[in-house]
Amino acid sequence: MSHRTASAAPHLRRLFELLAAGAPAEELGAVAAEARRAGVDARDLAEVEGATEAALRVRNTLRQHRRRETELTALFDTAGDLAALRDLDAVLRSIVRRARMLLGTDTAYLTLADEEAGDTYMRVTDGSVSELFQNLRLQLGDGLGGLVAQTARPYASPDYRTDGRFLHTGSIDAGVLDEGLVAILGVPLLLGSGSGGQVIGALFAADRTPRTFAPEEVALLCSLADHAAIAIDTARTMADARLALAELAEANAVIREHSAAMQRAADSHDRLTDLVLRGGDVSDVAAAVAGLLKGEVAVHDGAGWPLTATGEHGGGLTDGTEHPAGAGKAAGGQEASGAEETAGAEEAAALVAAAESSRATAHAVFRDGRWVCAVLAGQELLGCLVLYGRPELDDPDRRLFERSSVVTSLLLLLRRSVAETENRVRGDLITDLLTAPDRDPAGLVARGRRLGIDLNRPHFLLVARAGDAARERLADAAVQYLFGCGGVSAVHEGAAVLLLPCDGSGPGAAARAAAGQLGRLAGVPVTVAGAGPAAGPRAIADAHAEGVRCLRAMHVLGRDGGGACAAELGFVGVLLGDDHDVDGFVAATLGPLLEYDAQRGTQLVRTLRAYFGCGGSLTRAKEELHVHVNTVVQRLDRIHALLGPGWNTPEQTLELQLALRLHLLSGG
Repeated sequence: MSHRTASAAPHLRRLFELLAAGAPAEELGAVAAEARRAGVDARDLAEVEGATEAALRVRNTLRQHRRRETELTALFDTAGDLAALRDLDAVLRSIVRRARMLLGTDTAYLTLADEEAGDTYMRVTDGSVSELFQNLRLQLGDGLGGLVAQTARPYASPDYRTDGRFLHTGSIDAGVLDEGLVAILGVPLLLGSGSGGQVIGALFAADRTPRTFAPEEVALLCSLADHAAIAIDTARTMADARLALAELAEANAVIREHSAAMQRAADSHDRLTDLVLRGGDVSDVAAAVAGLLKGEVAVHDGAGWPLTATGEHGGGLTDGTEHPAGAGKAAGGQEASGAEETAGAEEAAALVAAAESSRATAHAVFRDGRWVCAVLAGQELLGCLVLYGRPELDDPDRRLFERSSVVTSLLLLLRRSVAETENRVRGDLITDLLTAPDRDPAGLVARGRRLGIDLNRPHFLLVARAGDAARERLADAAVQYLFGCGGVSAVHEGAAVLLLPCDGSGPGAAARAAAGQLGRLAGVPVTVAGAGPAAGPRAIADAHAEGVRCLRAMHVLGRDGGGACAAELGFVGVLLGDDHDVDGFVAATLGPLLEYDAQRGTQLVRTLRAYFGCGGSLTRAKEELHVHVNTVVQRLDRIHALLGPGWNTPEQTLELQLALRLHLLSGG
């Protein structure tokens, strides 16, 4: 029986089939063993074994090609991500994820340098489970990452825990231990090439078991790191470009805004200039500025009192001009209450303080919900512009508001110059009127009419005096006080004399209002005596004489700094007044008692006369009156209630006794 050896052909064919199927190396190696068991002769077996080695080499080559294809695909996809870069974080996450997948590591992460803090921080991680590791910050030069950054070269550590090539720190080692990492590969993120390249961070791949990274793995991670560096640089470039575009857009907007502001400023300047050239007044300026700034505007004088206003802040302004002579009046011509006057004074003081602040800063200031800009002539505070309803004022509008104050100052200076000139001419009339009223009464009336003053109409005459050092300030204050009210003032015999039309009140009320306002305008206490109403040259001159006597009496009585008329000075006023109004004095002094007796048939006036006649003795008074002493006491209590608690003071007692005597002499 013959013996045939097995053929090598089936085994060779088996190698090709396994190779085509991508079988593992173990199956390829088993083919030679099968051929040996099958009895293939030595020469054919050598062929099978050679073919097996060739198949293994082909398999490794194919495996490397597939791996390279996968890497190239990943790099191509990363390049595509860079080309369509929209979100830097998304691109970096994709790169780190691909690094972990291609190298088959447990985790991958990317760190970036923080130039402000001077260290590096974790930007992206993939596969990390430790919060401590994810929030690590590494000082430059520390750890494996510090070595990569210093040398700008890749480094791989098969066992981080025992590697002594880099500086170990407690915080880094704690983070690595918490994450459980052992083998770590790190490559630099480089911007630029050669020695001039800048390391901006590092890309890492790490395993939780010891591992030696192959050169091709290092090369692959370097390629991914290059892509990451490009992505970061591109993002920075795009951010810089966007910032530059934004700055250009902002600059363009500023230029447009500035151009519009310049045009608006030119238009407003032309409008205000035209207004002045057409003879406009302060009220016209206020209205124009209010229209330009879409708010409400008020103009106040140097003491903070209103000259004119728009909108609801116009108050009781009827002719567009408010003057201090009307500041003490409420609506309807009634004298303002003390509380209203106090509130007005506080408001004026607040505006003056704001105007002083504006003068110090040379700009408008925002105070108490309104803008205030000082109106200046050199360093003299003529007044202030006040803008309401615009809590926010941009620079162009603010400059417009401030320029409006210059126009206002020109108008106020012009008005004051005209007023001072007119007042000098009118002052000459007042001087002639007071010194020689009978020389040419008709001529004086005619001169007054040419100056806009009808001397035949009833006027109040006020005589005002302050300290000698403030005499000039008082004269200026008198001009300001009468501005716009049709009055006139002059300095005569060391005192300011004011002639103003009657307003329905009395000379005492006019004197008190003037004393308060002149004191505020002059900055010192001012005493004012009132007289009138008087019509005609002789009556006005007599009223002046009475006012001078009243002013002297106020000083003697200690009433400096206030305002009054002769009729309000009690019996002194009776003696000083030209009409010697005895009945008026008696009625003013005993009026409450006379009225009570007339209504109830009592004898309070007789009881008071008996009480004073008996020297204040209740016993003697009850005998003279033929009543019980308790009756006298009850009547005196009633007198106390009617006349007030000060009825038995020395001054009041003197006036009461004089009034009782005059009442008795007149047949009362």
